[in-house]
Amino acid sequence: MVTVPSRLDSTPPASGPAPARRPTVVEGVPPSVPAPAAGQPLVEIEHLDFFYGASQALREITLGIERQKVTAFIGPSGCGKSTLLRCLNRMNDLIEGTRIVRGSIRIHGVDINQPDVDVIELRKRVGMVFQKSNPFPKSIHENITYGLRLQGIRDKAKLDEIVERSLRGAALWDEVKDRLGESAMGLSGGQQQRLCIARAIAVEPEIILMDEPCSALDPVATAKVEELIQDLRSRFTIVIVTHNMQQAARCSDRTAFFYLGKLIEYADTRDIFTNPANPQTEAYVSGRFG
Repeated sequence: MVTVPSRLDSTPPASGPAPARRPTVVEGVPPSVPAPAAGQPLVEIEHLDFFYGASQALREITLGIERQKVTAFIGPSGCGKSTLLRCLNRMNDLIEGTRIVRGSIRIHGVDINQPDVDVIELRKRVGMVFQKSNPFPKSIHENITYGLRLQGIRDKAKLDEIVERSLRGAALWDEVKDRLGESAMGLSGGQQQRLCIARAIAVEPEIILMDEPCSALDPVATAKVEELIQDLRSRFTIVIVTHNMQQAARCSDRTAFFYLGKLIEYADTRDIFTNPANPQTEAYVSGRFG
């Protein structure tokens, strides 16, 4: 699998000085950049303060997200968990007036908020699945290949191979293999959400962000998406925002509890739900508030 590298090593021109090395996120990891060791953070967030205009949404957030683990963000509405999720691929850049006042977010050691980071490439490496499924009004096949075609891939055999691999990876191939030319809008809600996951993994990200991916789904579709998360954890680093604490307990390896823009507790999921260290965490997971 293609992983998120740490730096762009530009090839110098034939004459003249080599261009300055600039941090960015590009396809392919240079051999000199090893993947993080097991248990070491792939994503490092340090002392992050984030604002919407004059309103502070995140306060002094520090946590590390481990490679090929499922990390859940939980907490009541408005606590900052979705804001933090969108910081990880700079989706908040699309909202006017947002800014990081202090702190950093590093992936493979690169601060992703440096001005010369390639944001488009970052979002290819850090894919996102939204709360409401958002398939394009195109065929199932075109939905999967859309991002690949933007990358310049035109070979039909290669595209067909990636479509099948991605749909199999999203546990959807057997349900749609005879309907690839039909509109994705004709799929059920659960199928549409799994199609969006297939579309995300088609471009080979290393990290997948999921913002309440099951909130609009029925219990049967929710169970299928949760099973899919379990299957994908061996290939991807997954961060999921959920209001469903049972879902967090079932799906995640690590859980972070947020309240009023602050990180209250971050630990192994088992400890968060059975032996939390903070009284606020215990009150929330036991249903006494939130």
